Parts: sequence; C-alpha cells; structure tokens
Amino acid sequence: MARVKRGNIARKRRNKILRLARGFRGSNGSLFRTANQRVMKALCNAYRDRRRRKRDFRRLWIARINAASRLNGLSYSRLVGSLKKANIKLNRKMLALLALADPTSFANVVVVAKS
Repeated sequence: MARVKRGNIARKRRNKILRLARGFRGSNGSLFRTANQRVMKALCNAYRDRRRRKRDFRRLWIARINAASRLNGLSYSRLVGSLKKANIKLNRKMLALLALADPTSFANVVVVAKS
C-alpha cells in the first residue's frame, strides 16, 4: 500500500485554525492544540451569542418602553395592548428609539393609544 503524504493538507488545516486564533492570549494563539480548543469554544460562543443578542436587545427595548410609558401614566403591558387595539403597528425597537430620542412624540403615541 502506498504511503500517504499529508504535508500540505495538514499544514493548511493547522494554519486555518491558527489564523482564526490570531489575537488570542499566550499559547492559545500560537500552539495548535490549545488554539484549536480555544477556536472551537469561540465559535460555539459566537453561535450562541448571535441568538442571545436578539433576546438581549428585545429586553432592553422593553425596559426602555416600560420606563417611558410609566412616565406617561401607563404600564408597558397596557401600552402594548392599547397599541394593538388602536391598530398602531410600531415595533418595540422603534418605540424604544422614539422614547429615547423624542419623548414628546412618544407621549403623543401614548395619548393616541389611550383614546
């Protein structure tokens, strides 16, 4: 049976991992075995946190809307319910931006939703 030479392929595989590990501290960025472990963990964290980011931003928007709506005499849940009844289709991101950047417009939206 012929001998299999893996020089090129193995080096490319290792260099790909080391390229991904560039900037990691200590041997995590320079030694293949530790770099491989760190890269695998980093990719897992990145995958998980891309999904978590969506949750975190939604929570932030809800907290901002709740604070602004309470200043206008309404709780968050009542505001969202009355917005649905009034058929005002503003998503949470836009409502939070409105509450932060332009409180008077947000107050107008709350007044329209109340009526």
